[in-house]
Amino acid sequence: MKPIRVLVANRPRVIRELMVAAIADQPDIEVVGEVDDESGIVRAVDETRPDFLIVALDRHDALPRFCQPILQAYPQLKIIAIAPDRNTSVFYWASLQVESNPIEASETGVLNALRSIRQSGMRVQ
Repeated sequence: MKPIRVLVANRPRVIRELMVAAIADQPDIEVVGEVDDESGIVRAVDETRPDFLIVALDRHDALPRFCQPILQAYPQLKIIAIAPDRNTSVFYWASLQVESNPIEASETGVLNALRSIRQSGMRVQ
């Protein structure tokens, strides 16, 4: 079985080291990297392609500012944000909203659906 790949990007260093130590003994989890500065997170995610990113949570009531663009670029990534000083953790992930619209059950219906992708709104009648 393929191990769960984790990138740890917590600050301060002691929290990052504690997270790595906690994960290191787990046979099904692999730490693929550590980041000590928020500015290096995107590059590290791009290079290591982790399954999970563990980060520091500055505000318990707000998504960390770098999470939205990372989840848009890597929708399969899951983020665990930890604020040990507030004893708070949050789990973030991207979701896909699936929509549907009936189309005519014919060659014309299929062709119209294919062509509607190019048009804004993507509505098929």
